[in-house]
Amino acid sequence: MAKCAECGEYENLPYQCRRCGQTFCSEHRLPENHDCPGMGEWNDPGGVFDSGFDDGVEGDESGGVGARVKSRIERETGTGGIMGAFRGNMTYVFLALMWVTFAAQWAVILTGGPWQDIFVLSESALLQGYVWTVVTSVFSHSPTVFFHIAGNSIALYFFGPLVERYLGSKRFTAMFLVTGAVAGLSQIGVGALLGASPAGGVLGASGAIMAVMGFLSVVNPNLKVMLLIPPIPLKIRTITLLYAGFSLFGVVSSGSVLGGAGGIAHAAHLSGLVLGVLYATVADGRRGVPDQIGSGGGGLGGGRRRL
Repeated sequence: MAKCAECGEYENLPYQCRRCGQTFCSEHRLPENHDCPGMGEWNDPGGVFDSGFDDGVEGDESGGVGARVKSRIERETGTGGIMGAFRGNMTYVFLALMWVTFAAQWAVILTGGPWQDIFVLSESALLQGYVWTVVTSVFSHSPTVFFHIAGNSIALYFFGPLVERYLGSKRFTAMFLVTGAVAGLSQIGVGALLGASPAGGVLGASGAIMAVMGFLSVVNPNLKVMLLIPPIPLKIRTITLLYAGFSLFGVVSSGSVLGGAGGIAHAAHLSGLVLGVLYATVADGRRGVPDQIGSGGGGLGGGRRRL
């Protein structure tokens, strides 16, 4: 059962719009019935109403291989295709990637492999050409502090879908990956400027999640969130400011953006927050953010420099 993005009614057999990727009831399933953003360029170029029948079966080769490949890709990424399940669900894809990466970290650790060269972003890793750590570090978490990945997962689960519905899956995906990578690089860059040891590294999704929270604090600062611990309602703006204050205090008290006690990557958190706030000031949303969600949480870091 899914909730119609237009009227809010629950539908046992929901429809998913190929243009915007959201789910609707039978009454609002057509693009013109839910004010679909894709209506502005509507001419069915992607074959929304395509039955999948190949018009070239009679021997017309004018389209060529390229046209057939393009048609196949459009079909598989459409509503009924393999990739159609990811439309409007990138938050859960990122959640799955975090836990798959966590399992992969332990697999490499248990086999004695160089897990830090694969999953941890550091100055030395970049100097050695391990550029993939810019991305893998976003989905990696401390293998010994379970709350690191658990806390980040809770925060992403509750806050991520709100921003994804507001921006759309494509822009949300870009925002999450870019802010997560830039947050990690900011941590390494500022640490290098301050003469910190290059042996340290960062890992975790908190930089991207702080961007999500900063984004929500701008588009709907009065969004009420019921915290898990302690169980009290707070506005998203208040939660974000408290966490920003905690990170700022960590920088000042330790005398370094590298976090000192607890190994928390304060600079990454702050940079992610700033990026989210800046993006929210220029982004236009397709759908509004609700006034309240049931609960939420955020992950602190630890281990190496946990994000």
